[in-house]
Amino acid sequence: MTDNEPDNPLEAAERDVIALGIAVAAIILMVGTGGSVLPQALDALLMGDGSRRPDVILVNALLLNVALIIFGWRRYRELTREIAERRHAEARAQLLAATDPLTGCLNRRSMMDATEDLRKRAAIRGDAIAYCMIDLDNFKQINDMHGHSTGDAVLVMLCERVRKLLPREARLARLGGDEFAFVMAYPAGQNDRVDDLVIRLFESIAQPFRLPEVTVEMTTSIGLASDHDTDGTIGVVVDASTLMHRADMALYQAKKQGRNRYFWFEPSMESELRFRNQIETGIRRGLARGEFVPFYEQQVDLESGELVGFEMLARWRSPQMGIISPDIFVPIAEEIGLINELSERLMEQAFADAREWDDSLTLSINISPVQLRDPWFAQRLLKKLVTAGFPPQRLEIEITESCLHENIGLVRSMIMSLRNQGVQISLDDFGTGYSSFEQLRNLPFDRIKIDRSFVSELREPGKRSRIVEAIISLGRGLDLPLTAEGVEDEAILNALKSMGRLKAQGYFYGQPEDGEAVRARLKKAGKLTVGANHKRPMPVSENEDSEPRQRIARS
Repeated sequence: MTDNEPDNPLEAAERDVIALGIAVAAIILMVGTGGSVLPQALDALLMGDGSRRPDVILVNALLLNVALIIFGWRRYRELTREIAERRHAEARAQLLAATDPLTGCLNRRSMMDATEDLRKRAAIRGDAIAYCMIDLDNFKQINDMHGHSTGDAVLVMLCERVRKLLPREARLARLGGDEFAFVMAYPAGQNDRVDDLVIRLFESIAQPFRLPEVTVEMTTSIGLASDHDTDGTIGVVVDASTLMHRADMALYQAKKQGRNRYFWFEPSMESELRFRNQIETGIRRGLARGEFVPFYEQQVDLESGELVGFEMLARWRSPQMGIISPDIFVPIAEEIGLINELSERLMEQAFADAREWDDSLTLSINISPVQLRDPWFAQRLLKKLVTAGFPPQRLEIEITESCLHENIGLVRSMIMSLRNQGVQISLDDFGTGYSSFEQLRNLPFDRIKIDRSFVSELREPGKRSRIVEAIISLGRGLDLPLTAEGVEDEAILNALKSMGRLKAQGYFYGQPEDGEAVRARLKKAGKLTVGANHKRPMPVSENEDSEPRQRIARS
C-alpha cells in the first residue's frame, strides 16, 4: 500500500481493536502494580525507611502502564475525531449528491424520491399533489448576451423568488439548465389553489431581475400534473416518474402555444405527443426513402389570364398516413434540425422539373426562417442552380415577414447576393407580420405577396377589402408588382381584377399538382421546352378535398 492510498477499513478497525485492548490491559496492570508500588513509595518517602523502597521492576512496569494509558487515551481522541469527520464528509457527500450546487435546490435524482415521499404522505391525509415543471423562455439569450455568470445569478434569484411563494412542505428542484420543478400537496379537488400559486409565480418572475451590471427581464412556461382528477377523485395511481412525464407534456403544450403561459396535463396531450414522435420518426425515414416531393400551384396573370409560373409546395407521401400537409411536418422538421436537408432536396427536384418548362414560366420557392440563419444558404442555393442548369432569372425566392426581425443584416446580405445573380425576391404574407415602411424601402424586394387572409374578405359580393386596397396602393407607390394568394372563387377574382394588374394564385385555378401532372398540363398547352417530350410516369394531383395548400416554411 502506498502513502497516497487510503487505509483498508478492515485493517483500520483491527488496529483500533488492538489499541483498545492494549489500553484496557494497561489499566488493569496499573491497578495491580500501582497497589504494590505506591504504598512502598509513600512509606519510603514519608518515613525515610530505605528498606521499604519499591522494586525497580515494578516501578518501570507502572510507568509503562501510564504510558500505555496515555497512548490509548490519545488514540481514543483521534478515533472519535475521525468518526466525526467521516460523518461530516458523508453528510456533505449526501448533500452534494442530492442538491444542485448553484441554487441549493434538489436535483433531478433526489426530486424523484422527494416527490414519491410527499405523494405517500399526502395520500394518508387524503390530499392530492401537483407536480409543476418550469422552463425559462429563451434563457440562452441571457447567457449569450450577458455571460454565464449573469445567467447563474439570475437562476439563484429566481429560486429565491419561487421559494418565497411555495408552501413549507413543497419541494423545489433544478432539473438541469434553466428547467426547474416543484411538487406540493393541496386539498383534492381544489386545483384553483395551484392555479392561484402559479399566477403569483408568473407575476413574480415577470418582475425585472436587477443585477449590479445589468437588469434582466424574462418570461416562463409552466406545465402541471396532478395525481388526482379535476373532481378530486383518484384515477389510476401514478408514481413520481409518471407525474414528471405528464408535467413535461403539459410544458411542451405551453411552449407550443406561444410560451409565457401554463397548462394542466390532459390525456389528449399524450396522444398528441405520441403522434408528434411518429411524425418525427417518419420524417427521418421519409428523407432516406425520398417520400417528400414538390407539388406546384399555378400563378396566373389576372389581366390576360395567362399562366406565368408556379409556386413549389412541399408534400409528404407517407406510405402509412397518405399525403401530409407541411403544416404538420415542417414545424417538427425545423425543431429537429432537418428542414435544411428537406428543403434542399425539394429544391433540387423542383429545379429539375422546372428546367423542362417553357422559358416564360417562373418557379417560386418559399424559404424557411431557419434556412436564413445559415450564412452559407445563398451560396449553396446558387450552386444548386448551376448544377441543375436552371436560370436564376426564372427563380423567385419568397421570404416571410418574420424573417426580417431575426437578423436583418444577414438577411440583407443574402438578398443582395441572390439578386446580384438574377434571382427575384418576394416578401411573402405581407400584412401578417411587422414589416415597416423603412424595411420595404431599404430592402431590395422585387414583389409583394398579399396574404390569403386578406384576399378572402373579397368573397362576399360587393364587399371591398380596405386592407387589400391599401397594400395594392403601397405596392404601386413603391413600384413593386403584387401577387394575390388564395383566389378560390370567381367573386374574389372579379374583385381583384377591378383593382389593377396583379398576379394571382389559388384553388380557382386548380389544385396543386406534382411534377408529372404539371408536365402533362404544360405538354398539352405546348409550354414544354424542345426535347422534354419523352414519355414519363403517370401524373398525380392532390385530392379535391385536400387541406388548403401550405408553403415549405411558415411564419
